[in-house]
Amino acid sequence: MAEVNVKRVKSSEIEFKERLVSINRVTKVTKGGGVVGYGLGKAKEATAAIQKGIDDAKKNLVKVPVLNGTLPHEQYGKYSGAYVYIQPATPGTGVIAGGAMRAVLESVGVKNVMAKSKGSSNPHSVVKATFDALTKMRDAYTVAQLRGVDLDTVFNG
Repeated sequence: MAEVNVKRVKSSEIEFKERLVSINRVTKVTKGGGVVGYGLGKAKEATAAIQKGIDDAKKNLVKVPVLNGTLPHEQYGKYSGAYVYIQPATPGTGVIAGGAMRAVLESVGVKNVMAKSKGSSNPHSVVKATFDALTKMRDAYTVAQLRGVDLDTVFNG
């Protein structure tokens, strides 16, 4: 599927917020008993992996339309087996969304939104599905430009 409305953003234009979405707990059983770790290996390797993830994220920034602290319209997103539904909410509602979706929506700067995750609960897939839904968002100004009409025509027909 072609990406219609993806607006790339330079990483130098924005201040960043780093959010940890999930971390997996692992157990290695040895003859002395179980050793609990967090799947990151040694500290030096973990730091390098996290830095690599941050660098990749900076290369894939997109602009998301946020109007008065909420989204311009409802939208579905899909990635692999994860399906998400996002809809705008009135002021004072807050971010009603589960773990992985909440991290993405709060990082975007959305203050009032209702969201539902369906299908897979894998945090990686849910984040990608949320990202898919957000990249499909279009505000009225963008729609007017794409259609070649003025803003009044978009709202009143």
